[in-house]
Amino acid sequence: MDKKVRVRYAPSPTGYLHIGGARSALFNYLYAKKHKGDFVFRIEDTDVERNIEGAEYSQLHDLLWLNIIPDESIENPNPKYKYYRQMEKLDIYKKYAQQLIDMGAAYECFCSEEDLEKSRLEQEARGITAFKYDRRCLNLTNEEKEELRKKGIKPSIRLKVPDDEVIEFEDLVRGKVTFNSNDFGDFVIMKSNGIPTYNFAVVIDDHIMDITHVFRGEEHLSNTPKQLFIYKYFNWEPPKFGHMTIIVNEKGKKLSKRDNDIVQFVSQYRKMGFLPAAIDNFLLLLGWTPDSSKEIYSLNEMFEIFDEKRLSKSPSMFDNKKLYWMNSQYIKMLDDDKYFEFIKPFLITNEHLKNKDDEFLRKIALIFKSEISYGEEINKFINEIYVRNDLNEDEIKYLKDEKFKILFDEFYKKINSCEQLNFTKETFKPFVNELINLVHLKGKDFYMPLRLALTGYEHGVEMYNILNILGKDEVLNRISEVRSK
Repeated sequence: MDKKVRVRYAPSPTGYLHIGGARSALFNYLYAKKHKGDFVFRIEDTDVERNIEGAEYSQLHDLLWLNIIPDESIENPNPKYKYYRQMEKLDIYKKYAQQLIDMGAAYECFCSEEDLEKSRLEQEARGITAFKYDRRCLNLTNEEKEELRKKGIKPSIRLKVPDDEVIEFEDLVRGKVTFNSNDFGDFVIMKSNGIPTYNFAVVIDDHIMDITHVFRGEEHLSNTPKQLFIYKYFNWEPPKFGHMTIIVNEKGKKLSKRDNDIVQFVSQYRKMGFLPAAIDNFLLLLGWTPDSSKEIYSLNEMFEIFDEKRLSKSPSMFDNKKLYWMNSQYIKMLDDDKYFEFIKPFLITNEHLKNKDDEFLRKIALIFKSEISYGEEINKFINEIYVRNDLNEDEIKYLKDEKFKILFDEFYKKINSCEQLNFTKETFKPFVNELINLVHLKGKDFYMPLRLALTGYEHGVEMYNILNILGKDEVLNRISEVRSK
């Protein structure tokens, strides 16, 4: 194509930005930027009954949070295209539908849902599994139509699809794809309430907005031949289509909103404390393969390396562990100031850190910088220190060993002799060595009893950090409690 590349992401406001939608938006965005084109955000809001409050805002603003910035949107329209919501263009759809009727390419259909269901059952009885409209309204006379209107019946409009016609296109992901018109028959383009169906509205939208390329999920593949028939009737050049593979869970099943093991919506990741760059990076590799083993890419690098020919032809597995690992890498890459700015909102919600100043919060934050995989997780680690876990019978029995009594006694004395607990890795080492020489315990026999006594857990962050967080008085209280038992 000689035209300027223009792609679009066009969600319905029936839900918040889903991780699958974000992937589609990212791939369209990268393709546009790679080819110095435009990325358009518009809203398909004709499913009025299912639209939910806040969904439109989420679809756009969660995208902006991901730094996927539309060149045009409902908040930043191009005057040339004017409308970015479908419900603002009903007159336009009606105009084009009437043109198709006048051309003989579409016709009014007065069939009710009951009529269509009866026809469907009759076809099933004859062994026809794929329902096709029987065209009973195709040749209605004007008089018959007028009689039906007098009865208060409002018609829908159906596209007249040629029989036994092969339609073929070159998919940007899958290569050559072929369909036969007999597979679907005449379909509704305008409902009786005057609202267009998806397959009609999207063609009109893409044409009047000069969309040149469409990357979308493979669930839309079967819609493409229907849309191509509409393009053909109007003698319009269709965009190039690319259908991306489905996302599957770790069991190989299509990702469903009922998959509770996977966080599904971008707003949830924002709340949990994921970094947008990490989400982008993960989505890039969810159905697209680079030509190197490198896994961490900035958005600018993505602009350079993205190639639609490397989009996967097989299902893309959502690897939860990889996502959390990737986010942890991005957290580690933050400088300490940026990291504290990112993590502080999570710290100030922790009841154990009320009235703590920024100096203490920063110290706490940096302790866990290399431990956390998402922001909210820091409170899990902090709570495991402040709220001691109950010991089980085996752990209690283990701590009753006589050799640990000496350890607790000497540890108590050493802590009590400190003015305050402000250890570093370097200053804690001689403190430990002195104790080891006194109690003649080392390794697991030295650290595990102390960890269990202080936190109730066998593992966790470095011991000196536990002491610094709890403070002298609390450490002494916990050791005293264990000694008394």
